[in-house]
Amino acid sequence: MFIPLHDANQLKHIERQYVTLGLIAVNTLIYLMTALGGTGFAQAMAVGLGYIPSVAFDFAVLPPELVLVPEPLTYITYAFLHGSFLHLAGNMLFLWVFGDNVEDALGHFRFLVFYLACAAAGAFLHGAIIPQSEAPLIGASGAVAGIVAAYLLLHPRVKVWVLVLARLPLRIPAYIPLVLWIGFQFVMLAVDLDGQVSWAAHVGGIIAGAVLVLILRRPGVPLLDRRLVPPKAAEVRPDGTDSAGPAAGRGPWGRQ
Repeated sequence: MFIPLHDANQLKHIERQYVTLGLIAVNTLIYLMTALGGTGFAQAMAVGLGYIPSVAFDFAVLPPELVLVPEPLTYITYAFLHGSFLHLAGNMLFLWVFGDNVEDALGHFRFLVFYLACAAAGAFLHGAIIPQSEAPLIGASGAVAGIVAAYLLLHPRVKVWVLVLARLPLRIPAYIPLVLWIGFQFVMLAVDLDGQVSWAAHVGGIIAGAVLVLILRRPGVPLLDRRLVPPKAAEVRPDGTDSAGPAAGRGPWGRQ
């Protein structure tokens, strides 16, 4: 549908998005560990740490040797596993582009709680719809979907660069691609319930993200923000020079 590339939206309350960067690092390290461990190791991780509805809803029991964490924790641990590099890269790109401003609006600790709660909500809706499924659910998509919903409610008018159909770069207000993306998840949940992608996990994350951002955002942080704060590198001084200066060293992808 579209690939997010960059948003012109400066941090206002925090110096750096430490939790967002930490989540990207942890997800990447776990993926590298499972990829280097071989197929058997990756499958054991998916079964032991992935979310299996039939196990969560007591329709099935895992053999003791496959249990890696107590069952309630799989509502969270599944979100740190990915089946392929493209699966990981897609989720981490959405987290990189949109996560920092949601973290900014919530604060570091509350953003971490928000992320894990959206992941758990995604797993819960997935399991509630197909409770007897024995296939492990993995991936950060539910948590990332919650971030997308929160960003839409916080900064719908911010201009974002997106790659449409993997070919056409466009700079458009965030609400255009995000509303389309969210609507697509609901449509696919209705028409592709048995597909390889868990649209239910996405929708669960979206619903949780939309609700939790109302509760967890900092006091005074508005919804549907009309005041756009561009990155300093985009500000222009009266003399026509870039406010960041020629030696600022900022890249085209924003904060570094």
